[in-house]
Amino acid sequence: METTGPWTRASRAAGLLVGGEARPTVFARMSAKAAETGAMNLGQGFPDDSPPALVAEAAVSAIRAGRNQYPPGLGETVLREAIAEHQAQWYGLRWDPAREVMATTGATEALAATILALVEPGDEVVTLEPFYDQYAALIALAGGVHRTVPITSRSSENGDLVLDVAEEDLRAAFSDRTRLVLVNTPHNPTGLMLWVGALQAIVEEAARHDAIIVTDEVYEHLTFGPAHLPIATLPGAQGRTVSISSAGKTFSVTGWKIGWITARPELITAITGVKQWLTYASGAPFQPAVAEGLTMPSTAFHDIAQDLRERRDLLTDGLRRIGFRVSVPEAGYFAVADAAPLGEDDAAALCERLPAEAGVVGIPLSAFYRDGQAGEAGSYLRLAFCKSRATIEQSLERLEAWAAPRR
Repeated sequence: METTGPWTRASRAAGLLVGGEARPTVFARMSAKAAETGAMNLGQGFPDDSPPALVAEAAVSAIRAGRNQYPPGLGETVLREAIAEHQAQWYGLRWDPAREVMATTGATEALAATILALVEPGDEVVTLEPFYDQYAALIALAGGVHRTVPITSRSSENGDLVLDVAEEDLRAAFSDRTRLVLVNTPHNPTGLMLWVGALQAIVEEAARHDAIIVTDEVYEHLTFGPAHLPIATLPGAQGRTVSISSAGKTFSVTGWKIGWITARPELITAITGVKQWLTYASGAPFQPAVAEGLTMPSTAFHDIAQDLRERRDLLTDGLRRIGFRVSVPEAGYFAVADAAPLGEDDAAALCERLPAEAGVVGIPLSAFYRDGQAGEAGSYLRLAFCKSRATIEQSLERLEAWAAPRR
């Protein structure tokens, strides 16, 4: 007998059930291919870097000091106070660390607890498309209806890909059934950043339809031009916004799984009602270490972003020379590359072959679309530049050798 229910819906929404059979995510499959073939892994977004020395030493000190048992459910006081101070210093947002800040097991748990707490069956949830794959699964798990706003692409004068979101498409996605809008900026997988016009349209429509805004801001400090603009800073937004971020990407500690939420007390209370049944608490020695990281001077954050920007340019310049059409990301870990100029119109099929043919692993952008239907983006790949320069350079050499006969 076929199994049904919310877990099945979530697995199907994430592409993990096909014909009743379970299968691993594309990220797990591609990382396995990298291990099997010795391919360079530009697929999964974990960095090669070590964390800042101050952050690493703080974790070691906490372990040696015996901070290894359950922390409080809302998080260690030192971390919640550091988060509140960080939000005030960087963005002018004032949060009460005792009532409006919660530590979570990464942004992943923060998103899960928030969506499960705030979305009822039949409620509509708006996201951009392509979207981080967890979103569809969580919306399905909550019984929500997923509405998407397309990120469109065009060619620039120099032949690069330019990605954008139309304000009218954002507004059209809202309805009287919209309960929640999930704003991912800086955006994964594209590196796109939403600016004032788009953000203001979201705030206005959320107010008009009495919807809650949930943000995914895990790449907030990894921007390569103008600084990140949190939607909660816009007039009328803070009271209806659940802001989510984490330490993993900024400090190169993706395995620590320390994230956080800032929101008004009534929203924190609702989310706590779900979060307490997920992990309750985690990462005891890592919480004070992340607190130390959040107090680093702004120059340290700028240096981290500048180093990543140089690796972005190394990858995108190399891909362009090889013959890919490239979107130069404004933030984050990933670049989007169009393989169509090399005669490859199906990026999903190409990514299955690349580990063996070129010794490089990438992720098809179609993995971030509902049912894998990417339309004009069917030939686009997502490639990570959060890797060492040596890894990026060797990947480019291998792709150059693979592409030479195709040009």
